[in-house]
Amino acid sequence: MLLIPAIDLKDGQCVRLRQGRMDDNTVFSDKPLEMAARWVDAGGRRLHLVDLNGAFAGEPVNGEAIRTIASAYPELPIQVGGGIRDEATIEAYLAAGVSYCIIGTQAVKDPAFVARACKAFPGHVIVGLDAEEGKVAINGWAEVTDQEVTELARRFQDDGVSAVVYTDIGRDGMLSGPNVEATTALANAIAIPVIASGGITDISDIESLCKADTDNIMGAITGRAIYEGTLDFTAGQQLADELVGSC
Repeated sequence: MLLIPAIDLKDGQCVRLRQGRMDDNTVFSDKPLEMAARWVDAGGRRLHLVDLNGAFAGEPVNGEAIRTIASAYPELPIQVGGGIRDEATIEAYLAAGVSYCIIGTQAVKDPAFVARACKAFPGHVIVGLDAEEGKVAINGWAEVTDQEVTELARRFQDDGVSAVVYTDIGRDGMLSGPNVEATTALANAIAIPVIASGGITDISDIESLCKADTDNIMGAITGRAIYEGTLDFTAGQQLADELVGSC
């Protein structure tokens, strides 16, 4: 299981939000490239970049910082989310060296877009499903829909997405532990890999995800825990590697 450092970008700075609230953020750095280097040097084998401004604007806002990181690490898998609403944006990110584009809000509002994107860019599309009590949230988590996570995940699996990033929005940025039960249920309901997100606090959470009753959780995104030091990233990845037989 990969431990994936999150670099959330707001106004060109690296921040972490609590439960997706733009007005409740902590700034950790104003140098995104240096932050990327920090996690690569610590053993990161994939990066998770989010354009927070873009998620609300509906178009890329921090694209320059993302392109700079992708250019600096051309061999490193990088997944990007936030403000991806059309195929032109996906094409531009892939051309810049990004490996995967994460479609979130637009996937729920226009599911046919996911199918078109998968056809145009096979192997490069991930869907991000953010949920509260099993219901998918959109528009920067400001609106909770009546659509079930599992139902949507199955549809997008059939469209050809590479993976699903599943976030429990009630736990994101709260250091309250991941929702292992819900993540496991989703992973067992679909055939494509699931990337867990939200709530990881310490190394015990890595162990819990690795020992979950599924073989389909391929990664876990971590943010506030590694920035505030409640989780040592290098130790967490080493433990995940050691437990790979149980993952």
